[in-house]
Amino acid sequence: MISKIKTDEIAVEIEEIAAPDISHLIIEDDTPVDNFQSEKQQCLLTNCLYDSWLGVDGSSRFLAAANVGVFYAVNKPALVPDVFLSLDVTIPDDWRERENRSYYTWEFGKAPDVVVEIVSNKVGNELGSKLAGYARIGVWYYAVFDPLQKLGESLLQVYELRANGYQQMTETWLEKVGLGLTLWSGEFEGKQDTWLRWCDVEGNVIPTGAERANQEKLDKKLALQRAEQEKQEKESALQRAEQEKQEKESALQRAEQAEQKLAELEARLRELGIDPN
Repeated sequence: MISKIKTDEIAVEIEEIAAPDISHLIIEDDTPVDNFQSEKQQCLLTNCLYDSWLGVDGSSRFLAAANVGVFYAVNKPALVPDVFLSLDVTIPDDWRERENRSYYTWEFGKAPDVVVEIVSNKVGNELGSKLAGYARIGVWYYAVFDPLQKLGESLLQVYELRANGYQQMTETWLEKVGLGLTLWSGEFEGKQDTWLRWCDVEGNVIPTGAERANQEKLDKKLALQRAEQEKQEKESALQRAEQEKQEKESALQRAEQAEQKLAELEARLRELGIDPN
């Protein structure tokens, strides 16, 4: 569509690019697809970022989501990652509008930076069509977490996008996003298992809000214990100082008593006509 803006001297033609028609796209199908393990794993990966991560630049400007469609073309169905992370973007304010309810790459200006797929069966094709699809749209990192080992012995495989497609990484630090992935054995929402977690460069997991609150509570408890211990040590030191003071006073008293007895003895000897010196 061409529109004209008339100035005092010339008429300027400006080409306006209309937003693509997305009315035909299926952005929600209300199909339950996840099991309990996958659902909790997705929550763990998304919640901890919003609870405890400030992003690469500390601005908290990022978008993490689970089971949200990623549309890369108006004539293609969405790719639906179990979890994705996209840096330097945020959810639009009015997310009730259809054009704001899914991840449209032409609206956000980029593909997600990280995609995580959680394997629950052998039909998901995580190492086939999904891997090829995410490479095609330009996702930097692609991780496949296989907790039930449906695809083999490896629990975690991480790929980085190179010029000729994805190349499997030998480590799990994702340099471009300032995060790593690690396997963590512990309890989340009442379930003990091996979980996939985000971590920092030193391998420390990014905590959930509950974990951070528990850690703060523990730190406060330890701080109170240290303060109590320091108080007891000060009181013990004061008691020792008081005891040492009393011992010195007793020693002085004994010395004075000894001097007094010596003086009395010398006086007695002089009375007897004996020079004590």
